[in-house]
Amino acid sequence: MHSKNNNKTFKHIQGLRPFSSSVPKTLKKYLKKGGYNYSNIVDNWTKMVSKKISDFCYPVKIRIGSNMKDGTLVLNVVHGKEMEMEYKKKEIIDKINSFFGYNCISHIIFKIVQDRIVSNNRVFRKIKNFSQIEEKMDKVSNNKLKNSLSNFLKAFNEKKT
Repeated sequence: MHSKNNNKTFKHIQGLRPFSSSVPKTLKKYLKKGGYNYSNIVDNWTKMVSKKISDFCYPVKIRIGSNMKDGTLVLNVVHGKEMEMEYKKKEIIDKINSFFGYNCISHIIFKIVQDRIVSNNRVFRKIKNFSQIEEKMDKVSNNKLKNSLSNFLKAFNEKKT
């Protein structure tokens, strides 16, 4: 492996290059700030802490110093479970640090959020006019698909009565 200087402006290295030279600069900035740790925490949150804890809180942000130790983790906690999570704060810190193998997190800050309410306000009405649907179903060439669609429509109307 040798290096060339072209007009003393660019330095080109032929052969194998280090991995760090292929990583974009913006990604390097986030990796230095602890983005790798945050993505690991988010990806493995349920594995790190128990299912019971992960049902009531989830990670939002991580602040880690330049030495990548003694960071602060910000968690969103469902309203009403903040006291229970406050008691489990030390347990969460221990589990995260044992996952990484060093003192990655030393503090946890809780932010209270309302329970996620998933509502679907769609109202399905009973289909009375099958003529338009039957015309479209006649255009389908696959007999199994036609039978499945007709069975679905019948079941749908029976359920809504």
